[in-house]
Amino acid sequence: MTKKELLYEGKAKRLFTTDEPNLLIAEFKDDLTAFNGEKHSQEAGKGALNNKISTELFKLLENAGIPTHFVDRPDDNHMVVKKVDIILIEVVVRNIATGSLSKRLGIEDGTKLPFTLVEFYYKRDDLGDPIINDEHCLILDLIKSESDLEELKRLGREINTILKAFFAKKGLNLVDFKVEFGYDSEGNILLADEISPDSCRFWDMETNEKLDKDRFRQGLGNVKVAYEEVLKRILGEDK
Repeated sequence: MTKKELLYEGKAKRLFTTDEPNLLIAEFKDDLTAFNGEKHSQEAGKGALNNKISTELFKLLENAGIPTHFVDRPDDNHMVVKKVDIILIEVVVRNIATGSLSKRLGIEDGTKLPFTLVEFYYKRDDLGDPIINDEHCLILDLIKSESDLEELKRLGREINTILKAFFAKKGLNLVDFKVEFGYDSEGNILLADEISPDSCRFWDMETNEKLDKDRFRQGLGNVKVAYEEVLKRILGEDK
């Protein structure tokens, strides 16, 4: 398969067209960004780690019945994916309060939530990706129907159930995560983008050590080491 024209470049990936009209190639970059791009750096090998981690988690979810855009990982930094029309709604699923949730609602950092919380954010960098509700999604025409909104919530919760149990066996708490979805050529909703320490928060169950992009956000260092540890646990024996 041939990588052709650059279709889109985001903070963490580039998307290219291919000689197959319904397939794209995603190139994972080594860039690290936080605070809506205000903080920026690079970590050699970070893109390859996110590609490998996303590949394993997409496969896990596909095997559990979650439809995704993943097709293949031809090399360390590239992933072949199905072409989708990205829904401009970031679905954030939370199990433990931290980050913006603690700041917005005054919930103490590290508090286990009484139930899984699903939030929607408008995927607009120029607006700071504001939190939105169901009615906002419909007013902004971000989704085809109200039933599709419910499907995003259902998929978010189901993905959480699968990943939370998987990572618990690896000695990691899945604190929260962001996922994105898109419509394929037949109108089906597919899980898209990536699932990695860039988009998930992982805390070690024994030490509460952070093994995700918060190491970059908070200046903790050893970002690549943390990502390598996540991949090691995904590929290794259950803890």
